[in-house]
Amino acid sequence: VQLQASGGGLVQAGGSLRLSCAASGSIQNFNYMGWYRQAPGKQRELVATMIGSGMTNYADSVKGRFTISRDNAKNTVYLQMNRLKPEDTAVYYCRAARIPMTTNDDDCWGQGTLVTVSS
Repeated sequence: VQLQASGGGLVQAGGSLRLSCAASGSIQNFNYMGWYRQAPGKQRELVATMIGSGMTNYADSVKGRFTISRDNAKNTVYLQMNRLKPEDTAVYYCRAARIPMTTNDDDCWGQGTLVTVSS
């Protein structure tokens, strides 16, 4: 499937954004969903993952502020981001994968959406 991330933008510190990752097809058999981010001059890092339909994991830096969720009926994955900080500024990427991966089609990435948090 192809993934289209959206919802990024400019927000003041303390504000909220919800990112969406819409898939071109069904995501029901993708058992791994993730959000990653890459800040300028830094490596891409894991932000949040969802295994299956309920097991979630978050980077320490976003725990308690970010929430990952999925809506299989809409073929969409979300990242709700609250109490945003300037250090959350980055390009955010979504990922959908079938684990174990056996082909390139089992690992799909979105194109990224820019989140800028002003102080």
